[in-house]
Amino acid sequence: MDNNVAICVKDLYKTYKLYDKPKDRLKEALGLGGKKKRYKEHDALKGVDLTIYKGETVGIIGTNGSGKSTILKIITGVLNPTRGTVEVDGRISALLELGAGFNMEYNGIENVYLNGTMMGFSQKEIDERLPSILEFADIGEYVNQPVKTYSSGMFVRLAFAVAINIDPEILIVDEALSVGDVFFQAKCYHKFEEFREMGKTIVFVSHDLSSISKYCDRVILLNQGDKLGEGSPKEMIDAYKQVLVGQEIKTPEGISDDGSFNPQLLEYGTKAAVINEYYLEDERGNRVNAIIKGSSCTMHMIVDILEDIEAPIFAFSIKNIKGVEITGTNTMFEKTFLHSVKKGEKKHISFTQNIDLQGGEYLISLGVTGYENEDFKVYHRLYDVMSMTVISDKNSVGYYDMNSTIKVEDA
Repeated sequence: MDNNVAICVKDLYKTYKLYDKPKDRLKEALGLGGKKKRYKEHDALKGVDLTIYKGETVGIIGTNGSGKSTILKIITGVLNPTRGTVEVDGRISALLELGAGFNMEYNGIENVYLNGTMMGFSQKEIDERLPSILEFADIGEYVNQPVKTYSSGMFVRLAFAVAINIDPEILIVDEALSVGDVFFQAKCYHKFEEFREMGKTIVFVSHDLSSISKYCDRVILLNQGDKLGEGSPKEMIDAYKQVLVGQEIKTPEGISDDGSFNPQLLEYGTKAAVINEYYLEDERGNRVNAIIKGSSCTMHMIVDILEDIEAPIFAFSIKNIKGVEITGTNTMFEKTFLHSVKKGEKKHISFTQNIDLQGGEYLISLGVTGYENEDFKVYHRLYDVMSMTVISDKNSVGYYDMNSTIKVEDA
């Protein structure tokens, strides 16, 4: 491998066996399956090649299920490839999954020593780095509490502080920074700048295209296990948007989907009306689960009316992955449908809106409710029925963008 290369990946494949039933996995493990094939194969990576040079900051982008996290786990040795080779020149520090390598019963300081030991450092070396780690994490007295009591933000602060203060030559980060607050993220990206000036290599996966655009020298675009291209941030972000526009997602009636539909959704209600189909469309009419910030989208749901209902209310809402209700509306608020419906009817409801939410992952809930003699009734409600990814190359503070116009002039 060239002396200027930090990571070299050639013809990388990762194939998973998907079992319909847990007992099928057990039978194969025990050699009881006979010749019958009890699984389906899914290729998470399909012959991917990539070369990352020393001192580069490289971003990896793509839709959910494109293989981004899988390739990072193979590079760091967490997963073994099915086929292909990976060569790494340099000490890697990785922040892949929140809390990976942490003992939930240990306090923060004990976990610092645990992680440092796992990375090959002596107690003396960890002692020398401890003040820098605690200063960067900035979680105060919580460092003496069991990490199981930490918020997700405190968790990632400590984990990232450990990752960057063990003097790595290669830093690999998978979406972890999206957990911290905006000030901590700014602190981390400032550290990225310091690392780049020191000639260190950074590889990170993020849905935050503004960060990808600002900090990356080069970007690699993956889609459904294939490497679609690599190039400048602008070129690859534009290509990513084209992928999203052309992406067609099947509805639940189509059985298979891209992972955006929740297989364990919470539903309840009297079933006087039933939501039988739902999907998201972009402004071009493509069925998608990802929307480009600033564009419009339409949430559709098809409802079968199984009993006479005097005045049904059709609703949808959006929350973030922390469970915070961001926005939502219904036909009563909008005063768009105030009629009775009869048994046997079928209604197609569509909610069209501009998406000015910050880039990130969101969950959609749907419902059909109403009032009977002033009593509120839930006919069918689906919580967190599907996910929606908002793709943004410019985020602001908070949940949504005010689309401010800013001028700076001589006073």
